[in-house]
Amino acid sequence: MTTRVGLVGAGGIAVAHAAAWEELGAEISIYSEAGAAGLASRHGAAVAASFDELLDRSDVVGVLTPTPSHHAYALQALEAGKHVVCEKPLARTPEQAAELVRTAGLSSGRLYPAHVVRYFPEYAAMRYAVAEGRIGRPAVLRFMRSGVFPSWSPWFAEEEQSGGIVMDQMIHDLDVARWVAGEVVGVYATRTPARDDGRQSAHVTLTHSSGAVSLVTGVWGPPHLTFRTGFHVSGDGGTLRYDSADAHGVRLDLGPATPGGEPRPAAAGGESPYLAELREFANAFDGGPAPRVSAVDGALAVELACAALTSIATGEVVAVDTAARAAELTTATVAATAGRNA
Repeated sequence: MTTRVGLVGAGGIAVAHAAAWEELGAEISIYSEAGAAGLASRHGAAVAASFDELLDRSDVVGVLTPTPSHHAYALQALEAGKHVVCEKPLARTPEQAAELVRTAGLSSGRLYPAHVVRYFPEYAAMRYAVAEGRIGRPAVLRFMRSGVFPSWSPWFAEEEQSGGIVMDQMIHDLDVARWVAGEVVGVYATRTPARDDGRQSAHVTLTHSSGAVSLVTGVWGPPHLTFRTGFHVSGDGGTLRYDSADAHGVRLDLGPATPGGEPRPAAAGGESPYLAELREFANAFDGGPAPRVSAVDGALAVELACAALTSIATGEVVAVDTAARAAELTTATVAATAGRNA
């Protein structure tokens, strides 16, 4: 049966989602205050005149709008019993994110956050290698992400709306750090003052319950800055490193036995990570295995980003307990689901 997918929003990220859903054979409808007709014409989609009309036409709703509206759209879709794919961040505040997780437990629909970096082959390969013990016990993890300041939409510069560089850009690596090194017990962050043109950088240190430390750097730079991302993950048995500016893929260094390191994998290529992500979500909606990212993961990424913003504001380390919070959110979801099914 063809999956009926409704996309809310027609900006840059909606282009990637529409292309992926089209390749998966979905029947697509689009609702947006601007740009819906153009996007629909490129992907053989229909245009919905309102969000209510989009809900009527859809089994799956993709929330691809600016951050401030994620919560309202996702909440309404879940309450209508629809499956939801919500772009990161899942919501602007931990309270909103937790409400979405609880509502998903009460709904016949499922909720997945679009943390697409988990689907980039370099990051997936690194996480697999760490889980397999290829570098021994992780000790220090460094993540870097830099790109131009998104000047095309003024709301990015308004921290109350977007959460700034930490919530909008660095949340990718905060999520991956927890995915790879485990639960977090402390967050410390600094940030340079934003320039008039929006340029700034931030640094977040996560202390994991295992004793590992993740150092995350984000940069919003000038218009000529080439997008770049990378990581360097060290353990007591070796290192994994990747830089998108390098021609190689992930490299595994295990000491003199493997001079120069071992490629893991080849240079980036293959299918779109957005396609891989949405295929995994679609399979889960159809009764298949749970995807590699959950609604709870999305909520915890929001909590880590907000803890970093609190640390920036206070200059202090912020104590967190993502293990306890994950258990709390999971228990609430299970209880809600059991109550709905009773």
